[in-house]
This record gives sequence, C-alpha cells and structure tokens, in this order.
Amino acid sequence: MEKGGGSPALSGSYPQKNAEILSSQYGINLFLAGLLLTFAWAVHAVGISKSHLLSYLITLMLIQLLWMLWYLCRSCTQRRLIRDKDTHAGARWLKCGITLFAVITLILDSFKIGYYIDFSNCLSPTEGIFPVTHAVHTILQVYFLWCHAKDIIQSFKTLERFGVIHSVFTNLLLWTNGVLAESKHQLNEHKERLITLGFGNVTIVLDDHAPQCNCTTTTLCSIFSQGIYYLYPFNIEYHILASTMLYVLWKNIGRKVEHHQQHKTPFKFHGITVGMIFGLIVLTSTIAIVVVYLIQIGGSKIKSELALTMFYLHAIFVLAFMCTAGIVALLIYRLEDRSLDNSKNPARKLDAELLVGTAAGSWLLSWGSILAIICAQAHPKYTWYNLPYSALVIIEKYIQNLFIIESIHREQEKVNDNIKTLRIVTISRGNTLSLSSSYKEIYNGRDAGDSGEMPCLFKGSISGRENDGGGAKEAASQENSSVIPSASDFSFHSRNSVTNNKRRILKNIAAFLFLCNLSLWIPPAFGCRPEYDNGLEEIVFGFEPWIIVVNLAMPFSIFYRMHSAASLFEVNCKT
Repeated sequence: MEKGGGSPALSGSYPQKNAEILSSQYGINLFLAGLLLTFAWAVHAVGISKSHLLSYLITLMLIQLLWMLWYLCRSCTQRRLIRDKDTHAGARWLKCGITLFAVITLILDSFKIGYYIDFSNCLSPTEGIFPVTHAVHTILQVYFLWCHAKDIIQSFKTLERFGVIHSVFTNLLLWTNGVLAESKHQLNEHKERLITLGFGNVTIVLDDHAPQCNCTTTTLCSIFSQGIYYLYPFNIEYHILASTMLYVLWKNIGRKVEHHQQHKTPFKFHGITVGMIFGLIVLTSTIAIVVVYLIQIGGSKIKSELALTMFYLHAIFVLAFMCTAGIVALLIYRLEDRSLDNSKNPARKLDAELLVGTAAGSWLLSWGSILAIICAQAHPKYTWYNLPYSALVIIEKYIQNLFIIESIHREQEKVNDNIKTLRIVTISRGNTLSLSSSYKEIYNGRDAGDSGEMPCLFKGSISGRENDGGGAKEAASQENSSVIPSASDFSFHSRNSVTNNKRRILKNIAAFLFLCNLSLWIPPAFGCRPEYDNGLEEIVFGFEPWIIVVNLAMPFSIFYRMHSAASLFEVNCKT
C-alpha cells in the first residue's frame, strides 16, 4: 500500500532518466564512429575514401532533416497550445549571429558546388551531393532554431531526446570535418613558411587530397579552391554554435520551469563610448597586423622574423590591456554586495563549462611554447617575445573567465522597485517631496531639487489639500516644510550616483573586451598562427607531435574567442 502512494512520480521519472542516458550514449557512439571514419580518411586507411565519409555525413543530415520536418509539422498542428519556454535560451543576438555564419556557410556550399562542377570528371558524385544537402540542412536548421530554440518539450519526450541529440552530434561531426579540411590546408602553407625560416631539416609529405585531373576553367577553379578555405572559419563557428543551442534544447526536454517575468535587456550604445573607441582601435590594428603578417610571412627569413615580432608585440599590448580591464571589473565586483543567482539554468551552466573547457586548448599551446623556450638550446631573437605572450594568454583567460562567469551569475538589481514602494508609503504620511524626489532620481538620475517645478500630479494633491483645509497659511507652511530635502534623500542620491558610475565602467569594460575577443579571433581563424610558424616548438617536441597538438587545440582556442565575445555581449546587455 505504501509503495503505491509514491509510485506515480517515480514511474514517471525513471523512464525519462533512462531515455536521457540512452540518447546520450547513442549520440556519443554516432560521433565516435564518424570521428574514426574522418581519421581513417585523413591518414589514407586502406579501403576508406572521402566518398565513404561524405556518405556517412549525408545520411546523418538527411535523418536530422526528417526529424526537424516532423517536429515542425507537429508544432504547426499544435500551435494553439501554450508551451513552456526557456527565456535564457536562444537569445536574439545569438540567433542573429548564427544566421550570419549560416549565410556565409551557404556561400561556402556554392563554392563547393562550383568546384565539383569544374572537377566533375575525377570527383565522386558524393562531393556534389554533399554541399547541396548541407545547404538545405543549413537553411532548415536555422529556421528551426529561430522558431524553437526556447522550447521546453513535454510530449514525445523519448523520441525527441534521440532526435535532438542526433542533431547535436551531427553538427559536431560537420564541425570536425571543417576543422580537418582547414587544418590540412594550413599544414601545407606551414611547411613552406618553415623552409623560409631556415628549418629545412623538417620533412613531411604534403597532401591536400587534390583532384587528379585538370580543371575545365583554371581561373574559376583557383577562386573556388582559395575561397573555400577563407570561408571555413565561419562554417566552423556556425556548426559549433548550432550544436550548443541544440544541446540546451536537449537538456530542457521534460524540464519543469518556474513561471516568472523575464526582463528584456536590449543592447544600447549609450554610455559605452570609451570602451567602443578603444575596442575599435584594437580591432582595426589587429586587421592591419593580420594583413601584413600574411603578406610578409614566408617571403624571406628576415620578413618572416619581422612578421612574428610584430605579431607578438601587438598581442602582448592587447592582452596586457585586457588583463588590466578584467582586474578592474573584478575589483568593482568585490566592492559590491550582491548575491549570485544559483538557480538551475542549462544555458548558463553550458556557457560557463564551455569557457573553461575551450580555454584549455590555448592553455595547452601556451604551456607548450613556454616549455619549448626553456628547453631549446638555440633561441632566435623573435622567440623571446613568445614567452611573455604565452604567459599573458594564460593569465588573460583566467581573469576573463572569472569576470564573465561571475557576471552571468549575478542577480540584477531590484532596488528601484523597493525605493518606489518606500516613497509611496511615505507620501501617505504627507511628505510630498519624497515621492517627487524618488521618481526623478529613478527615472532622470538626479534630485528633484534641481527642478524648479513639481510634477502636475503633486500639484493637484497640494491644491486639493488647500481647498479641503480652507486655510492658505496652513497649506503654505506644509508646502514650505516639505521643500527641505531629508538626509535620506541625499544619501540615496549619492549611492545611486556611485552605482551608476560603477555600472558605466563595467559596461565599458565589457564592450572593450567584446571587441578585443573579436579581434583575437581573427588571426588564428584566417591563418595567422605563430604556433605553426616560429619553428621552436617543432625542434623541441618534433614536427609531427607538435602539429598534432596544434591541430587538436587550435579549434578550441578559436571557438573560445567567439564564445567569449558572445558571452561579453550578454554581460553588456545585462549590466
């Protein structure tokens, strides 16, 4: 009898927990199979060709397309039903970002289609089918995320778990495929640059899986082949963003949420002029450094050394300023006494885990560079700049992670509502100026004493009191006595002014760090990678081991910068 009383809740939770475990294991096995297939193609395993890998990816995308169509059709038939939404998931700025990356991904697909047409005589049909399928997959997935990223699924939960987790790992495999293709292209250029720096004893067979036939139109083939690799960074960011949004959707399946009003926090340029100016200076200078670096590196030994020195000096100054800004922001937080929001939030938890997890990629590269500098017997002059650069990369990410994670966990101030309530209670006791002052402080940011005229609402209340009392002197004496501000009014105005100044500083810091992270995303994403080019690490660790480390860690380092920029944008809106 006692068992029957508690069984309904338990019987409902166990199947869903099992479905979560089974779906996660399904997704991991799906990913591992694709990962091994990708690796086998990269190392020319016997019996494995690129067509096998592309066929596997096409199959996964088609399955996801069928699931998304089924979900969209079912949602249309039930559109009148009120559904729970996760207000923290699928922010509008995040949707706009993934849409931008998706548009550039579609351009990449069109380049691949043109490349296939030019080399159609010697390429597998799967290389033509893949970009077409991928383009359709991209369009439908972006539409799906715009419409349903906030959904909290409460029906067909077991089936939906498998569909969403399938989508998550399909995007991760597409991300891996893009990373591999881009890394192979970078590796070929890297070998040529090392030779110009004097590292001629490095031997490796160059291999980019080039077609074994002539192109029908040489000019177009060159445009398509070169353009593809410049567009890959956007394709990589698109798939990793899509997988994170889908993962939050998967974690929200069957979740019970508290219904409360979520205040919208739109982005405003007002009050962040200083941070934007300094950030734009960093962004502009970084673009110039990248252009010069790509032109100079590999030209000659002297030009390559100058390009590396220029890159390191610029990065050292930028990272030092970012560290200083992060420390100032953390000190401001230490001066404030505000509680943290520890409520369950899958999107916020994932943001924090991604920040720390992806930062480990650049930390690995930095510690490798530091160890190489310590252990190397010969030190070219430019390699000494690598030491402070690597140390600052570690410190800057450590400070920035603390700032972002604390910012997204801090509760927004609710002092204004309490003050308005206090002032309304005060006016009921006859203090008219207190309410006037509080409203002007709250909405105009200054004391009411600065204005020579009171709001019409309070004029009406005073004149009404004069008419009812019948005594002009008594009303005048009450009005004059109310003109004198109380000590609490001055105290609140002072506290409010200090709070506004702190908030303004934090918003400028967040805006500055946002643009700095976008700036530091550009160099590695577009081929400016000193970890490849300075040559010292290859001497200490060996060419192939270090290249493997760089190829594994660099994608996480690139994603860290874009994810940090997105998180800082949210911090700026929230502050």
